[in-house]
Formats: sequence, structure tokens, C-alpha cells
Amino acid sequence: MSSRTPSGEPPERPDEGGAVSDEQWAELVRRAESGGGDAPKEPSARARMVTARLRALDEEAAGERRGRKDGRQEAWQPDGWRTGPAWQDGRSRSRKRRRVAGVLGILVVAGVLVVTMRPSLVTDRLPGADVSVDTLPADAPAPDGPTREEPFRGSPALRWADGAAGIEIPAAKAVGGMSEDQVEQALRATRQLLVEANLDPVTLRGDRPREALELLDPLQKGERDRLERSLDRPDVEHDPLMLFTRFDPGEALLVGDVVKTRGEMTFEAGDPGSVEVHADYTFVYPLSKPGGDEMTRTIVRRRLTTALHDPEKFVATPGKLSVISSQQNVGNTACELYDGFLHPSFPSDRPDPYRKGPDVDPYDRDAWQPEGACGKLTRT
Repeated sequence: MSSRTPSGEPPERPDEGGAVSDEQWAELVRRAESGGGDAPKEPSARARMVTARLRALDEEAAGERRGRKDGRQEAWQPDGWRTGPAWQDGRSRSRKRRRVAGVLGILVVAGVLVVTMRPSLVTDRLPGADVSVDTLPADAPAPDGPTREEPFRGSPALRWADGAAGIEIPAAKAVGGMSEDQVEQALRATRQLLVEANLDPVTLRGDRPREALELLDPLQKGERDRLERSLDRPDVEHDPLMLFTRFDPGEALLVGDVVKTRGEMTFEAGDPGSVEVHADYTFVYPLSKPGGDEMTRTIVRRRLTTALHDPEKFVATPGKLSVISSQQNVGNTACELYDGFLHPSFPSDRPDPYRKGPDVDPYDRDAWQPEGACGKLTRT
């Protein structure tokens, strides 16, 4: 890689003259102190001397870091990642992840040089800087992990919106033969369905989500029966988690009353006389084991498409939604377990030695994990 100064000329290179003896160095100092105007300019040998001293300090610091690393235990990471088949249309899409290079590499190199000379510039400003990783027990969470006081510490969701505030609807306009008021009704009903299915405490603790069910059109062929069957007798073909977020209160309890939310909602014309609403949202749940303070987080991303039909043109109930498709990606839950509940992993749980699959970042909203994917999380 080449570089240029602002004038367009290549940067000057240091003088490559020979080494300076002790006698010559003493003469330079004496002449400088006496104010001699004809003292020769200091050659680049001094720069090489300083470089040699810095290199020695760098090697000493690296040795100390290697010594500390020998006794450090690897931080815990949950390894549960689960995807499910889409209801109705059965389609899943995945897109290539975007990777950041170039500038990031330069910043990392610069950061390493600074930390090597003065590590306190970073460590003194980290959350929980008074906690030493070397002194933590094997089953303890990392110092930047969740606590009851800070359930989203160390998570990108820390700055996300709280609950329903993160589900914003776009401005409505008439499409597909539906009036502006009808489109707004579809948007508001879809938002309420997301709230009842993913944020309502009744739903989260595994009880029947009656309010969510009431938003759905009972005249949609087979859909209401499918949902009722999945709640009563869940299995791989009838999984309520495809629409509802549910935890077994005997295994995991929501900490506090805040679930972090981020996503977007759009709409378009459906068949003549209908409007389709597309929602893509990620929900982050802080959880604890019953009777203890051990913490973890589960991340659920949902893609949901609903439709509102004009009852004058369709066999439909006025104001009720039809579910066109529903997909999910879940981070930190047991794979291939279909009992109607999410099963998060905690730091003290033993990792599954048979877990296979790629590393997955559950916060990456540029990538959608394909159906059947079951890999290891990079973070929660």
C-alpha cells in the first residue's frame, strides 16, 4: 500500500546514515548547550535508538501478556441456534453477510500499539474493570455479561428501543383497492399481534395467548385450527414458536419488564381488495434461572406477513388479520426440541458436545439463517 502527503508528493524517508559514536553524541550535546548555531542537525540514528528501546519494551509487555494468558479461562458462550420452517409459504432466504475490512484492520493495529505501551488507557474504562477474569470461577459469566441490575450489559441491544416502542408503523396510504384507513388498520393490527405474541407477559410465561388469537380471522381456512393444535399438542409439524415466544417458567424467567426490540414494517398491495403487511423484528429477552441469579439472553428474530381482506370481496371477517407466512431465527435455545417452549442455555449448563454448524451472530440483521440451521452463537 502506498501513501502520499497532502501536496501529492511521497512522504520523506528517514536519513539512512551510519551509527553515531558516544564521542560524537557528547560533542553534539555540548555544542547544543553552548548555543552554537552551526551545530549539525541530529541524524536519524536517534530515531533508531528510540525504536530499539520501544521494541524492547514491547517484547517485555508481550511476555507479560503471554504469562497472563496461560492461566486465563475461555469465556462462556451459549451454543444454541435454531431456525424453523416458514408457515404457509415455506420459503426461507439467506443473504451473504457483509464484512468490514480495510479501515477496521488499520484501527486494530493502531489500538494494539497503544494498548501495548499503556494498557490502562483501555482497561481502566471497561465496564466491570475492577473484576479480574483470572479470578472468576469456570461457570461465571464474563465481566461484561448480563446481571439483574444491567440485564443488557455487553449486548448491542442495550441501545435498542424498549418493547412496543421499537415497533413503529409506517405512514398509511391507499393500495390494492384498500383505503388509507383500512391500510392503517392492517398496520396497527399487525403491530398489536407482534406485541401480544412476543412481549405480553402472559404469552412469555407459556400461557395461552388469547389476545393474539383474537386478532386473527377465524374464517381463514385451517389457520386458527393449526394454532390451537400447536398450543395443545406441539410437535415438529405444529410448533407454536413459529408465531409466539414462550418460555417454560420452571426453566427460565424474564428479568425485569423490558424486552429490547428493533426492526421494520412495510406494506404493499396484495390481491385486489387486500393489503399485505411485512414485519421483520428482533426481540432480546434477559432471563434468569428460577431461584437464582444466573443470567443469560435469548434472541428471537421474526419475519411475519399478514393480510387484511375486504370482506366484500373475500370470505373474511372485518378488521381481522390472516397470517400469510411466519418465519423465525432463534439464538440461544435447544435445537430439535419441539415441546412448545424455548430452552435457553445458562453459563453453568454443559455445552452440547455434538453441536455442529457455522458460527452465528444473532444480532446480524443482514443475514437470515436458512431452515434447519443449528449452529454456535458468537454472542448473546
